[in-house]
Amino acid sequence: MIIGLTGGIGSGKSAAGNIFRQHGINVIDADQASREVFEKDPIAKSDAIDLLGEEVVQSDGSLSREKIRDLVFNDYDLKNNLEKIVHPAVRKVISNEIQKSESIYTIIEVPLIFETDSASNYQRILVIDCKPEIALNRAASRDNVPDTEIKKIMLSQCSRNERLSIANDVITNNDSLQDLEGKILTIHNFYLELCNE
Repeated sequence: MIIGLTGGIGSGKSAAGNIFRQHGINVIDADQASREVFEKDPIAKSDAIDLLGEEVVQSDGSLSREKIRDLVFNDYDLKNNLEKIVHPAVRKVISNEIQKSESIYTIIEVPLIFETDSASNYQRILVIDCKPEIALNRAASRDNVPDTEIKKIMLSQCSRNERLSIANDVITNNDSLQDLEGKILTIHNFYLELCNE
């Protein structure tokens, strides 16, 4: 069973992924896969440089994610064209990781399932949800950036209702890490039952 794990910025999606790992579940991080694309796929990297310009290349030859983010943040067409390069390559990396997975079910941690219209890639979708003000505080303190920057990212993502509209399962994460751990254990046991049916 392939489960898509998603949630907005500051929701606790990555913390949830780490807890699933502690239960022996393979969690594939789509963000990590996209970083690997530029490190390991020379064609995708070259196409990205052609699209974005040499200014995104750092002195060590790697691409600056910060510069890429700044360039595409307010340019929908550029973002769209970059995604056409990155997404197929990321899908290939994820597909390879799924093939190697040995846990009873596999989780793909993906920030943008609704936005990329990719819900059909998963047998179930688990949304980590929390109040917007909690998400804002978490993300701002974690990334050490101003609230205004986090609000911009929030506005660029789908709405909370849109994200919840694709969910099979929802975990509300407004409280402590310990509370989240308990909720993940419950849903982990539920997934084990589903896999054993």
